[in-house]
Amino acid sequence: MLQADPLRERIVSLFDGMSPQLQQAARYIIEHPQEVALVSMRELARNAGVQPSTMTRLAKFLGLAGYDDIRAHHAEAIRFRVDGFAARAMKTDESEQDMAAAQLSRRMLQGLAAQIARLSEPASLERLSAAADRLAQARRIYVLGLRSCHSVAWHFHYVMALLGEKTIHLDGPADTVGDGLIRAGAEDVLLAISINPYARHSLELAELAREKGLGIIAITDSEVSPLVGVADQAILCSTESQSFFHTLAPALAISEVLCGLLANKDRNAALAALHRADRHLLSLNTYATAIPRRKI
Repeated sequence: MLQADPLRERIVSLFDGMSPQLQQAARYIIEHPQEVALVSMRELARNAGVQPSTMTRLAKFLGLAGYDDIRAHHAEAIRFRVDGFAARAMKTDESEQDMAAAQLSRRMLQGLAAQIARLSEPASLERLSAAADRLAQARRIYVLGLRSCHSVAWHFHYVMALLGEKTIHLDGPADTVGDGLIRAGAEDVLLAISINPYARHSLELAELAREKGLGIIAITDSEVSPLVGVADQAILCSTESQSFFHTLAPALAISEVLCGLLANKDRNAALAALHRADRHLLSLNTYATAIPRRKI
């Protein structure tokens, strides 16, 4: 995720005026800046699910001479990235398929470290602090994350449940996930987590929450994410990965930070709640320090 990038800002500012095909191409460029610098226009278009001519039309729409201007911009910007990861990648032409397991592992972990480090930049820290303040003020926090984002939503709810009864996880069986919003109102906040490809039901429930007057805080992956349009506050996280799958590690890091900030607002109450949880889990004999002997 490139920061303070004038081309990225221009794409975002013009996004709503683009055709669906141009939006699809623009979204892919925003979400995969390293790939823009590393692959050909045809390969990038194929990965984005559009025709190569769409990339050219996008460049013209942005006021550039052609797609080469987009690629050159990303190549130049990425050379000066503080993590240096993509710059090193540009110096090698070996395929991921032939890459040794240790090298791929190192690249993936270096990429994750850089993504999480970027969450500590001043603008991101301000968003985290503002989101924690809003969540702390809410009567109830409704937590929503479907499909791959379920793990992030569940983690936030699980940790917060140890501290009290403020969160409600929208995770109902038999298609009842939205029923939890029946008693929600303007004193409440929805924490919605969704990344590309965006789960349709998550977007529908976020829109419903907005209509009911809830505040909306989004954890999402792009300035052009559909959630940004309905959210009061959005915390952005990168999902790029060197594997075939997107990464959720930065989103999970955001969840952990928000939980820590909320617990820190009333440390005495948080400690009392955690002592209570410890006693309860101990009474259930929940954890073990050795392999339990099997009963014969």
